[in-house]
Amino acid sequence: MMQDSPTAQFKTIRASDQSLLVRFGERISFDDNRRVASLLRLLEQQPIEGVRNLHPAYSSLLVVFDALRLDHAGLENKLREYLARIDLDAAVLPRTIEIPTCYDAEFGLDLEEVAAICSMTAQEVIALHCAREYTVYFLGFAPGFAYLGDLPESLEVPRLQIPRRNVPRGSVAVAGRQTAVYPIQTPGGWRILGRTSLNMFTTKGDAMLHTGDRVRFVPISRQEFDNMERT
Repeated sequence: MMQDSPTAQFKTIRASDQSLLVRFGERISFDDNRRVASLLRLLEQQPIEGVRNLHPAYSSLLVVFDALRLDHAGLENKLREYLARIDLDAAVLPRTIEIPTCYDAEFGLDLEEVAAICSMTAQEVIALHCAREYTVYFLGFAPGFAYLGDLPESLEVPRLQIPRRNVPRGSVAVAGRQTAVYPIQTPGGWRILGRTSLNMFTTKGDAMLHTGDRVRFVPISRQEFDNMERT
């Protein structure tokens, strides 16, 4: 069931008997994602009793609740109060995080192919990839895997037709208008441009990046990468 709210430009979808989807739009949008991040932050800082989990996406937030303590109508009413305040919360400045990245040929498994697809040199691809500040839209796929956007249109490339069985931890990759860092070794179909030595996810369950953060990739030499790996 889908409902329009008079309080803000959003829709709610009763996704299951224990979850409610708050949707701000139908496409990837920086403004809609800011609203998602703001609502998520408010709900984390001031939890609603009975809410079990929060799952942000590009333009929506899935709210999972205890059906013995909340129902859809009651949760919708509570969320309207939060949604009326997200503009105030949006004034909180996001963090900006730099990710040192080595684009050495050993790490950039798809760099030359991406350059050929985009009719550029490898150095032009690297320069464009590092020239933009990206937004963390949400985390998913693997623990600590942050979906970052948006890539310049000139760097837009499709996923690999056949995904790799093992993508090394720290691989910096692109697909469509997005870029990301693989936090652990895992199968994956994004095109790999380089690698970082930063740990994007720790064994304690802490992710380096959070929804709403800003990210910049900073090119480093192979020697700098090796030095960071040894520390």
